[in-house]
Amino acid sequence: MYILIVKIHGHNNGKIMLLTNATLAAMDGKSTYGLVEKAAVAVEDGRIAWAGFEQDLPASLRDLESLDLEGRLVTPALIDCHTHVVHGGNRAREFEMRLEGASYEEVARAGGGIVSTVSATRTTSRADLLAGALKRVDALIAEGISTIEIKSGYGLDIETELKMLRAARDVAANRNVRIKTSYLAAHAVSAEYKGRADAYIEDVCIPGLEAAHAEGLVDAVDGFCEGIAFSPEQIARVFDRAKALGIPLKLHAEQLSNLGGTRLAASYGALSADHLEYADEDDAKAMAASGTVAVILPGAFYTLRETVAPPIDAFRRHGVAMAVATDCNPGSSPMASLLLAMNMACTLFRMTPEEALAGVTRNAARALGLDDTGMIAPGLRADLAIWDVEHPAELSYRIGFNPLFKRIFGGAL
Repeated sequence: MYILIVKIHGHNNGKIMLLTNATLAAMDGKSTYGLVEKAAVAVEDGRIAWAGFEQDLPASLRDLESLDLEGRLVTPALIDCHTHVVHGGNRAREFEMRLEGASYEEVARAGGGIVSTVSATRTTSRADLLAGALKRVDALIAEGISTIEIKSGYGLDIETELKMLRAARDVAANRNVRIKTSYLAAHAVSAEYKGRADAYIEDVCIPGLEAAHAEGLVDAVDGFCEGIAFSPEQIARVFDRAKALGIPLKLHAEQLSNLGGTRLAASYGALSADHLEYADEDDAKAMAASGTVAVILPGAFYTLRETVAPPIDAFRRHGVAMAVATDCNPGSSPMASLLLAMNMACTLFRMTPEEALAGVTRNAARALGLDDTGMIAPGLRADLAIWDVEHPAELSYRIGFNPLFKRIFGGAL
């Protein structure tokens, strides 16, 4: 029998509660899934205080009342480390256009893509942005997610970028979920600056970053390094300012071509480089040397019907940590299911179910610069998911099925 001991804040008068008869997938990297049977975990004040075999459970904890989990699996709560859930409008018509034969780049150059969401986002109030985001966030929370990264990038002017980041912060005030924000003004060139990307960087991206940072709205700075967006040299200017402000870095890189964005991100010690379909062996080597996480986004690959897959084998060879995320956005990945992203990572890219689960727990935490979550180990946050499954591989195996039984967030059911 496995026993999980959780101090439930706001429930049961603050008593420590035992969850019994379960299996633990610690995801600590020490063994396959960190799988432990007949084990116990003690959680107090929102943290994991003790973990080990049930037979070693301290005597002071043995007589507490328990809840029988009837053999269910316990994992770290999941982490979605790349989303765009705050936005106005939708792009269903562009979905039709792509099915009619237009490429993602052709749609973007015709005034669609990222820019087409900008007008809707600019005219949507902060309250309505929050209301729309919460629908997507609720779908993620229902799959056992405790932490969500949310990007700006659909304002392309200073005030709307700030509005998006404020709405992202509002999510955490309205739901029991941890939010990390990324400033992504370098997502596309606005219509007002068409053909003047350098001026857009100087007039919008950098001043907007400084304003957002001053307001405490920025946990990381991101950019889109691509032919339809910004060159490595232009991204470097944004990164230089972010680095001077002490803000961690991330980058959309090598999604549609190889412009050297991944190596740029690695040279700056970025937390992650994301997408990476066109990354190569040298990119993998650079990421391994810098510790930059590869964030795999199968939803965009699927939606855009891409044919070039990210170099998973190269990442394995060089020991690059791989995270998996939804990329939930209104255009290229309108997906609000991290469990589906896990299945896609396995089916489309041949990641293993263990790699997929590590990608939404331990490695997703790394991609956000978090060292207090993503595993089940003493001292970490008590963010846990309890599943109606017998083995961790089932989380990646099933399609359109959510086996979540309970979620524990910061020690609270």
